Amino acid sequence: MKESTYTHYEERMQSDLDEIRDKVDRLATLIESQVGDAVHSFLEEDRTLANDVVLGDRRVNRKIRDIDHLCHAFIVRHAPSAGHLRYVSAVLRLDVALERIGDYASTIGREIVQLSGRPPERIVRDVELISHQARRTLHQSLVAFQEADADLANETYGMAGQTDSTLEKVFEELLSAGEGNEVPMRDVFALLRIINLLKRVAEQAENVCEQTLFAVTGDPKDPKSFRILFLDERNDGVSQMAESYAAKAFPESGSYASAGWDPVASLDPGLVEFMDRSRIDMRGRKPSMLRPIHEEPRHWHIVVGLHPEARKHIPLLPFRTLFLDWTNMISVVDYPEDLTEEQMNEVLESVKLSVRDLLLTLRGPDAR
Repeated sequence: MKESTYTHYEERMQSDLDEIRDKVDRLATLIESQVGDAVHSFLEEDRTLANDVVLGDRRVNRKIRDIDHLCHAFIVRHAPSAGHLRYVSAVLRLDVALERIGDYASTIGREIVQLSGRPPERIVRDVELISHQARRTLHQSLVAFQEADADLANETYGMAGQTDSTLEKVFEELLSAGEGNEVPMRDVFALLRIINLLKRVAEQAENVCEQTLFAVTGDPKDPKSFRILFLDERNDGVSQMAESYAAKAFPESGSYASAGWDPVASLDPGLVEFMDRSRIDMRGRKPSMLRPIHEEPRHWHIVVGLHPEARKHIPLLPFRTLFLDWTNMISVVDYPEDLTEEQMNEVLESVKLSVRDLLLTLRGPDAR
């Protein structure tokens, strides 16, 4: 009797899981269709299709509510554990990402209906490229979730960054077209919103990858690791201090580098010895030349300016990079050979405090 009851229970659980999976598959297909139709309506100037995308958002929301109800009922009915609980929890978070993607598609449709005319072909081609990159990222992330493919999720994660260079290019072209009265300014703003929303589609796809990894492995999302560049003129003073201290105090919170736009040949031995006495190793470090920020294969999350002229030496700041000016917090901009030991300690303490505050803001109290 017990064996029969247990078998029936397992069959019921599996049936409920299959129903959830089937509805997730259908929702994923609908979301991809919504994004695809939004892009197609833009490329073909099809306002009827754009309106259909806007109206279709209601259907997306109904499907999401239905899946949410099934997931909560599954938890109440079966009190699942381990893999089943992880899967249902991941589906609930997946719904949030897919609902947002549906909202993005709907908003794109609304913007398309308001456009006064077809943009210049060079801008259309750029939007098409961004949409291709975003849709590819979305498709791979959904396949990874549906097939519980952790390898594909890892491969897909990070693909959203591929659109950065295209974004910079189309931003410049849109501004130029607006300033030259080639495109009405209202259309310029609408097109900027469209490409930003396509970018957000790719970023939400990364959230889908995270839920796949959680459902498959049980590992929560790793705390984000930040890429931080410290910048001054000669790269022989506070920029080197900041890089060295950050690497020692917060090795798990990020990767760090420093550079200068006019670097010296080598560090002053006095600075290296001072840092030795402060238990921060700078031996072997060499000043580095600043490379064009926008050409980096992996974008910097943050660039910290430690010289009043630092921002001027970054003509193109990538869309996903934040520039912070620390010159008001740290007064010495290059290594001052004539400072006393006490003054050098004051400079180092200012550097430590600023770096600590930044990493605690980025990673929270667990920053390390």
